[in-house]
Formats: sequence, C-alpha cells, structure tokens
Amino acid sequence: MRSWWGWGTVDQAINDAECVRLAGQLPGLPDTPLPVPDPADLNLPAPRTHPPASLAPLCSITAADRASHAYGKAYRDVVRALHRQLPNPPDVVAYPRDERDTEALIDWAADTGVAVVPYGGGSSVVGGVEYRGERPWLSLDLSAMDQVLDVDTTSRAIRVQAGTLGPALEDQLRPHGLTMRHFPQSFEFSSVGGWLATRAGGHYATLHTHIDDFVESLRVLTPSGVSESLRVPASGAGPSPDRFFLGSEGILGVITEAWLRVRDRPVHKASRSVSFPSFADGLTAMRAIVQSGLYPANCRLLDAGEAALSGASTDGSSVLVLGFESAHYPVASQLDAAVDLARQHGGTPAEPSGEDSAVGSWRSAFLRMPYLRDGLARMSAIVETFETACTWDRAEELYKSVRDDVDAAVRRVTGSPGMINCRVTHAYPDGPAPYFTVIAAGRRGSEVAMWDEIKQAANESLLGNRATITHHHAVGRDHAPWYEKQRPDPFAAALRHAKAALDPAGVMNPGVLGM
Repeated sequence: MRSWWGWGTVDQAINDAECVRLAGQLPGLPDTPLPVPDPADLNLPAPRTHPPASLAPLCSITAADRASHAYGKAYRDVVRALHRQLPNPPDVVAYPRDERDTEALIDWAADTGVAVVPYGGGSSVVGGVEYRGERPWLSLDLSAMDQVLDVDTTSRAIRVQAGTLGPALEDQLRPHGLTMRHFPQSFEFSSVGGWLATRAGGHYATLHTHIDDFVESLRVLTPSGVSESLRVPASGAGPSPDRFFLGSEGILGVITEAWLRVRDRPVHKASRSVSFPSFADGLTAMRAIVQSGLYPANCRLLDAGEAALSGASTDGSSVLVLGFESAHYPVASQLDAAVDLARQHGGTPAEPSGEDSAVGSWRSAFLRMPYLRDGLARMSAIVETFETACTWDRAEELYKSVRDDVDAAVRRVTGSPGMINCRVTHAYPDGPAPYFTVIAAGRRGSEVAMWDEIKQAANESLLGNRATITHHHAVGRDHAPWYEKQRPDPFAAALRHAKAALDPAGVMNPGVLGM
C-alpha cells in the first residue's frame, strides 16, 4: 500500500523506535515522533465543485484520495501532511481510463474554470502536483493509462501510455528482452508522463542522462487540440515539437502517449569504487573520465560526508563509484581504463575481487534514503536535497561556495551546525551535476518555515554561482521565482503566448513554471 503522506510503501516505512534512534544523532530534537494521521481524521474542506453525472464514475472525493493527491513528496510536503496541514486538497480526483476520458475531463474543467493538475506517480519534490490558487481544482491521475501499446523490435522503440510507472514499464518490456534503463531514484513511484513533463534524469550518469534522449515522438492532449509529433529518429524541420512539450510540466496540456527508444537488456556489468583524499581530486578524475569518451553508466562522486553517510567510506575520503554495462560485449576493459584514469589523478581503487563494498553500500543507501528522510522528518529534523549543474571551470568553487552559504543559513536558522553533503549524480564533458543533502535539527511546528529559509539561501547561492536552479528535479512552483530570473525574457514571452493559445481558459496546472 502506498503511503499517503510520505515516500513509498507503508510496509517499508521507518517504525517509531527507529525514528527515535536516528534522531539521536542530532541534538535538541523531540523524544517522540509525530504520529501518522489517518486521512479519515483530517477534516478536509468540502469539495467546491462536482463533476457532471457523465464523469462521476471516473472521479473520487474520498478523504483518502484527496489527501494523497494534495502534495508531492518533498520534505515540506511530508511535514505539512504530518502536521495535518492540508488546507487546499484537490476538490476532485479523477482516474481517466483512456484519452477520451481525459479529453472529457479537461473540457469540463475548461468550461467551469476548474484548475487541472496532471498527476503521474505523485513523486514531485518541487510543488509540481500541488495547486496553490483560489480555484477549485482537479487532480488528474493517469495511473489507469499504464500500458505499452506497441513494441517495434526492428527499430527498438515502444509506444507507451503516460500513466505507466517505472516497474510496470520494465515488466512489460522484459518478455521482449528490452529495457528503458531509465531509473531515477523515484523509479518505483514515478510515471513515464511525469518523466517527460519534468525532463527527468535517470540511471545513466553520462551520455543518456535525461528522458529527452529517449524520445522519438510525443502525443499531447491540450485544451485546444491534440499535438502528435512525427515519429522519426531525428529531424531538422524547424523547432522541435517534442522539445516544446518536454519539461512543460502540464501547463500546456497532458502528455498521453510517447514513442520511446529502448535497448537490449544488459548482460555484461562491472563496477568498482575509487577513493580520493579530497573532493577536488575526485572532480578532476571525474572530468578526465567523462572527457575521455568512455561514457560509464554509473559515474557518481561522493564527498567525504556523503560517503560516510552511505557507508561507502569511513576514513574521510571522497569516493567515486564507477559502473559499465552492455548487452553485447564484456565491459571489464572499459572499467579498467576508467580506473586507470582515476588512479592517474590521485585515486586509490578498491581491490577488484568480489563485490565492492563501497558500491554495494552506496546502492543500498541510495534506495533507502527517502524512507530515512521520512523517519527523521517525523522527529522534526530538517532533511532535504537540492541539485544543480555547472561547467567544470566553476565546479570546485560552486561546491565550496554553496556549502558555505548553506552552512551559514543552517546556523542562522537552527542555531547550530548541520550536515551539508554533496554527491555528483551526473557528469558531462563540459560539467558536473552536484546534488546536495542538508540535515539539521528543526523545531517542532516550525520545520517548513525553517527549511524554506535555508532553501532560499541555497537557491540564491546557485543563482550567484551561475548554476542552474535545477538539473533534474524540475521547476514546479517551488523553483519558479529563481527559474524566472534565469529564463530569457523573449522565451518567457513566447511561453506565455503558447500557453494562452493552447490553454485559453488558463486551467492547466496554473502556477507551475511561473505561468
């Protein structure tokens, strides 16, 4: 059963005793965890609108459905849910079965002025599925549209419905010997449509990093009609219609289907970790590897704090996790070449025998971390992440500057030092994508306000260091003020006009992307 308030499934959540044990590492936290509310006890405001009889069978106004669709899964979402702060849940949750249902729901919303917020897996961490305006609103849950409709084994591509979650996608590809190999951390609980609408980053740390790289064609249902791009491997025919909708976060319409590139399932895999005396040394080695043309599937650098937190290192070193994979040929020689480059830049490789403990520890911690975040949130700790990307010439300075700025904010807001860790999740020939984790002691009842102040300092630091406000978490509502500062003015004007043309009633996900 999915957790309505936090990450993942109920059976995987941290129990009360473990919450208390985890909180023992941070001074000044309460002795007991916040209880998990029952949606039936939330006393949600009454729905302000009701669908017509023809659409009623597709819709729900139960407390459980409305509460579980009110927020995404960011730290501030989890804490507000735990504190029973749901003043503006969706008035209606709809579950369309197909495109015809979706079109009927959008038409009703446009005619009545009801805001429409597309909902895939609900894993947004930037306010992407939470409407904050005054209108009644509809959460449009696409989870019933979850099928791979066509498999082109000759071209190695699939046509898939947007509501398909990651595991269901892989289950349907497995009998064909195919895979998407797009594994964001939210893989279990995020959808194909969500990946496309937010330009999600996935498993590959180099080369094919974003969902953009897998798109052949998109089908999008807008209030003004259906947009379906020509399915070809590449085109130079004007601005790309696919790129127009990728990252549009639901403000222009609902992505209903996509043709996506897939690949044969890998059978050859090899991984190894390399330790460095400093994060700067690791960055230099990482740059050498990604500029060499080796393109490892996994190339993640953990600073000393992140390495210690994940169990990948206990001696204060930074750790580079390397991995290669292929469906067609052994990859040991590629791994050896990458390890040699790392060694040339001061790295100490782990012994190549057996399972690399650092790689295994990192993998386990990566999958478990969202549940640990929720457990600490129940103890009123502040636990959240933010990510960015910059060019290599600014990487080391960005790392130092952001950590200093966020550390100062944590001390100012909480009155004590916290933990600010960093890992590089994706790497390009021209720059890395650093991903920061903040852990600090909060005050019960003030957690969201405290995090918002820290996050503002982080965003201003990114802006000042000429780094993107988001590499793969998307803009949503939370990043919109900083996105507007980075977005070129002529493009902003074009986007506003495009929204007005495709969504004349202004009902599609208002507030996202600052629109």
